[in-house]
Amino acid sequence: MMKLSKRLLELRGSISQAELARKAGVPQSAISEIEAGKRKPRIDTIQKLALALGVSVSELLDENEEPKAV
Repeated sequence: MMKLSKRLLELRGSISQAELARKAGVPQSAISEIEAGKRKPRIDTIQKLALALGVSVSELLDENEEPKAV
């Protein structure tokens, strides 16, 4: 499985960390730490990020899924 950090960065595309944080309702520092591989997010954070990115949790966690929204 691709690291969540790389998948999150891939799905985030041109959206800034600050914008994703606002949409997801999580601190921007949390997104930064997840993308840097310094933090393993709780499931509720993963759910919020997936919703904000317009993808399912499985799409966020699965490297074989093609992103449906960027």
